[in-house]
Parts: sequence; structure tokens; C-alpha cells
Amino acid sequence: QVQLVESGGGLVQAGGSLRLSCAASGRTLSGYVIGWFRQAPGKEREFVAAINWSGGTTYYADSVEGRFTISRDNAKNTVYLQMNSLRPEDTAVYRCSVTTAYSGKNYYTRWNYDSWGQGTQVTVSS
Repeated sequence: QVQLVESGGGLVQAGGSLRLSCAASGRTLSGYVIGWFRQAPGKEREFVAAINWSGGTTYYADSVEGRFTISRDNAKNTVYLQMNSLRPEDTAVYRCSVTTAYSGKNYYTRWNYDSWGQGTQVTVSS
């Protein structure tokens, strides 16, 4: 089973940047898709971005396309989420998760993921 630990959250002003990390241990991530989700108070957990570890294919929510970039570091077994041009509506707890990769799978829904990390808080002030 994969263990995931997120880090890098914090308080930032609108327009600023943060880089989140999702460090994996327990097994290699080959054959998995790693996703970032976020949940604001009183709202559903929503998809942010995902990356196929083996092929590098990326997926983004429309709300973050062009502002956020997901990437991976094979040597560190870590996935990053670079967040630029942050907005107050980006405020949430961000969590990463994994799912087995296969053709035709929907990587945009949290119901297809498991092995969640504990999350890291991102707060964007206006």
C-alpha cells in the first residue's frame, strides 16, 4: 500500500504562488495516476489535477488550467503542484491520492482514488 504525505501549504496573498509536494512511500508509483483534490469548508472535495506517473500525461480542472502545474520527480517519488496566480477561492485543504492507471478510467472523480494523504492547508487572502 502507498503512503502519501503532503506538504507546502500556507498563507499567501492573492496573486501569489505556492508549491505543494506529495511524497510517496511503500511502493513505486509506476502504473499509478496521482491526483490532487481540494476541499473548502462546506463544499465537496473537488478534483484539481492529476498526472500519470509512467507516461507523464496530465489532467486539470478548468478552474486551475493555466495557473497550476502538476509534475513528478522519479528519483524522489514525489509529485508537485505548482500553484500560481492564486485566488481566494483556491483556499482549501489540498490532498493527494493514487489510483491504478488504465485506459478509459475517469481520473477526475475522487471515487476512483484511494490511499489519501492527510492534507495541507492553503489559504489565499484577498
